[in-house]
Amino acid sequence: MTHSTDFSQNNAIGVRVKYLHTAWEGQELETATSGSAGVDLRACIDQETLTIEPGDRAPIPAGLAIEITAPGFAGFIFSRSGLGAKDGLTVSQGVGVIDPDYRGEIIVSLLNTSKERRTIRRGQRIAQLIFLPFAAAHFTAVEELTTTERGAGGFGHTGKK
Repeated sequence: MTHSTDFSQNNAIGVRVKYLHTAWEGQELETATSGSAGVDLRACIDQETLTIEPGDRAPIPAGLAIEITAPGFAGFIFSRSGLGAKDGLTVSQGVGVIDPDYRGEIIVSLLNTSKERRTIRRGQRIAQLIFLPFAAAHFTAVEELTTTERGAGGFGHTGKK
């Protein structure tokens, strides 16, 4: 006997969406499956295609703005695994952060890490948006920090096991 699980309501948070580009007509911001962690963002460019040369970056409008209604959450933009692994198009800064008080259009900065020029099409899925909790920090200036086994060792200090 097989069991299917509907993940769609587990840990769901409220997010209001304002669509800003015609590339979203007939589309909605939603997960690909009920178990998907993120939603796909689309290239909302005015021209049919945009070419990114090897090693170059391109700011790609996602054609939408969001309002995260759950306190303590922010949006994080990650590369789509297939686009990054197969085509070498990744989010240029590693991960993009959408602060909960930001109301402007989401822009995805893509980096072509391949050795060939890559072309994206209007409406193509280019990145994924995932909502994660964050904690604000309260900073206290001190003269000394506590000691640890690691101390100030970094960049491979603990070995390669």
